Amino acid sequence: MTIKLLFFGITQDLVGTHVLEMNFETAVSVAELKKKLFQQFNSLHKFPNFAIAVNEYYADEETLIEDKDIVAIIPPVSGG
Repeated sequence: MTIKLLFFGITQDLVGTHVLEMNFETAVSVAELKKKLFQQFNSLHKFPNFAIAVNEYYADEETLIEDKDIVAIIPPVSGG
C-alpha cells in the first residue's frame, strides 16, 4: 500500500521535501508511522510533538492509515 505524506513548516525543512510517498505491506497506525519517520529522518527528533492529520482530520496514535490515504505532518504552532 502507498500513502502520501505532506510536510509543513519546519518539518518540511527537516526532511528536505514537501511531499513524499511511503510504501507499507499493510495498514499502519499513526504510532507505527511516527516510528518509521523518526528512523528515516533523524532530524525530526528536534520536534517530536508534531501533529498528524489523516485525510484532513487530526489523528491519534491508534488511527489506522490505509492505502492511498493522505497524511499531513504538522509542526507545533505558536504565536499570539
